[in-house]
Amino acid sequence: MSHKTPVRPRCLQDFEGGWELIRRIEHADGTLARFEGLSIWAPDGDGLCQEESGVLRIGKAAPIVARRRYLWRPILSVHFDDGRFFHDVPSTGGKASHWCAPDQYDVTYDFAPWPEFRVTWQVSGPRKSYRMDSIYRRISA
Repeated sequence: MSHKTPVRPRCLQDFEGGWELIRRIEHADGTLARFEGLSIWAPDGDGLCQEESGVLRIGKAAPIVARRRYLWRPILSVHFDDGRFFHDVPSTGGKASHWCAPDQYDVTYDFAPWPEFRVTWQVSGPRKSYRMDSIYRRISA
């Protein structure tokens, strides 16, 4: 009989600091992309600002420097950098979703391997269709 260790609920402060980020994106048409960089969660007025920066490689195209920001609030509520609500992160991991007409964004957070964690997005719709797997590894102090 196998027993799974319960995952400790995560709080906002657990994310603060630097993380190595490796991301694989597989588009429905078979195009593969890979992002390698850093994700830094730093204090801002109401919580943490998460900034991802690194290099995105799509197929055989020239690498692109990519950057994205999100705002994380104390109840693990994620917002776009302009303040619009994105989704709530389940504190012990699990599923969440976001509707961005006409596409559906479904995400699964896996905190079991903490201080590493995984985030998988499945995006389906007429404009976008891909699976994105991200691994975050804490950068040692």
